[in-house]
Amino acid sequence: MNLIKSTSTFSFFTLISRILGYLRDVLIAIYLGSGPLADAFFVAFRIPNTFRRLFSEGTFNAAFVPSYSSELGAKKKKGEIFANKVLNILIISLFLLVLIIEVLMPGFIFVIAPGFSENSEKLELAINLTRITFPFLFFVSLSSFFSAILNSHNKYAAAAAAPIVLNILLILVLLYANYLADQLVYYLSYAVTIAGIVQLIFLIFFVKKFFSPIISFNFKIDKKIKLFFNKLLPSIFSSGVTQINILVGTIIASFQASAVSYLYYADRIYQINLAIAGIAIGTVVLPNLSKFIQAKNKIKIDFIQNKALEFSLFLSLPASVSLLIASEEITSSLFGYGSFDELSVKNSALALFYFALGLPAFSIIKVFSSFLFARHNTKVPFYFSLISVILNAFISIYFFNTIGFIIIPIATTISSWFNALLLFIFLNSRKYYSFNLLFLSIFPRIILSTFLMGYIFNYLIIFFNEKLTYYNEYKLVYLILIVLFTFIIYIVISILTKAFKIGDIKLRY
Repeated sequence: MNLIKSTSTFSFFTLISRILGYLRDVLIAIYLGSGPLADAFFVAFRIPNTFRRLFSEGTFNAAFVPSYSSELGAKKKKGEIFANKVLNILIISLFLLVLIIEVLMPGFIFVIAPGFSENSEKLELAINLTRITFPFLFFVSLSSFFSAILNSHNKYAAAAAAPIVLNILLILVLLYANYLADQLVYYLSYAVTIAGIVQLIFLIFFVKKFFSPIISFNFKIDKKIKLFFNKLLPSIFSSGVTQINILVGTIIASFQASAVSYLYYADRIYQINLAIAGIAIGTVVLPNLSKFIQAKNKIKIDFIQNKALEFSLFLSLPASVSLLIASEEITSSLFGYGSFDELSVKNSALALFYFALGLPAFSIIKVFSSFLFARHNTKVPFYFSLISVILNAFISIYFFNTIGFIIIPIATTISSWFNALLLFIFLNSRKYYSFNLLFLSIFPRIILSTFLMGYIFNYLIIFFNEKLTYYNEYKLVYLILIVLFTFIIYIVISILTKAFKIGDIKLRY
C-alpha cells in the first residue's frame, strides 16, 4: 500500500464531494439564509446526515474491516458468508429503526431540537421534513457496508465518490429555488432520500466483483457475528464522536434563534479538511495496519502509525491556522450572499474560529482511534468518547445562558483535545504507539512550515482586505487565488525544510 497515493485517491473524490457540498450550501444560504425555514431544514438534514457520517466516514469501517479481513485471510468463502450475515442483520435492524422513528417522530424531534417547541410552526415543519429525510439513513448505512467491502480490498475510489450523488441532486433542486418558494425545503428533503437510493445502487454495481450479496433472513448468529456487533456500536460512537458532539450542540443551539444555522455553516467549512486529514487517512490505514498487527510485524506497524499521524498533522495544522487567521473573510467569501447577511457571517465565523482550534484534535482522534480499531479494540475509544461527550454537554449547558451558542464550538474543541490526549496516553502506556525518531525529526519542521505559511497567508489577507469585504462580488475569486498561492508556498517551504519529501509519494508501506 502507498499511504499518500491511496489517501490522495480517497481525498480527491472526497474533495469533489465537499466542493459540491459547498456549492449546495452556498445556494441554501442564498435562498434560505439563517431563518426559521433554514433551521427546520438543517435539523431534518442534520439527523440523517449525522448518521451518514457515523456510518460512512470510517466508523462502520473501523469495526467491519478488521473482522472481514481476518475472515478473508482464512478463506474467501468464509469472508463472503460473514459479510452476508452482517448485511442481512443490518437490513432488518435498520428497517425497524427507521420504522420506529417515523412513528415516534414528534417525540424524536422534541429531543433533538427541544427549543423548537417555542415555535409551533417551526416544530411542525421540522417533524414533516425529518419524516421525509429519515429513510436516507437506511440506504446510506447499507451503502457504508458496501463501501467497507471495497475498502477491505484497497479499492477506495467508488466508496469515496458515492456521496457526490447527494450533493448533485440537492444542487439540481436548488437551481429551481425561485420557482419552488417555501416548498423548496420539501423538495430538498425528498432529494436527500432519493440520493440515498441512487448511492446504494451505484456501490452495488462496483462491489459485485468482490462480493455477491445474498438476501436471506434464514441464518445463524454465531460467535463471530456477535463479536462484530459488540464492536460495532462502540466503534460508531467513538469514531463519530465529533459528529455526536455537534449533534449535542445542535440540540442545545435550538434554544437560540438561528444558532442551528450558524453552527451548520461553520461545520461545513472545517469538514473539508477533516475529511482529508482525519477520515481519509484513518480509512486508508486501517486495512493494512490490521494485517500487519495480525502478522505481528512491529517495524511496519510503527512506521505506518507514525506516518499516518505525521500526514494528518501536515494537513490539519496549516488548515487550522488559516481558519483562525481569516475565519470571517472565509465565511463571507463562501456563504455571504443573498439571505445570508453580515450578522450571519459574523456569527458563523465566530463559531468557525473556535472549531478551528480543535481541528487538529478532530483529525488526531480519527487516526488514533484507527490504531485501536485495527487491534479489535473498540471499547477503550468508546469510553473516552463517552467522557468527551459528557464533558462537552456539561460545558455547553452550564455556560449557554451566559455566553450563548458560541460556547458550543468552544466546548467541542475542549472535549476533543481531552479525548485525543486520553487516546495518546492509553496507546503509549500499552506500548501500542510511540513517536519514532523520524516523526520527532519531522514534526518541528511541520510546525516551522506552518508558521511561515501562516505569516504569508496573514499578510495576503491584510493586503487584499478590501477585496474580501462582504459587499465585494468577486471576493470568492480572490480567496481562492490567495488559498491556492499559499498552499503552493506551504508545499515549497515544506520541501525546503524537509517537512515533506517528494520521495514519500512513491513510498510503499
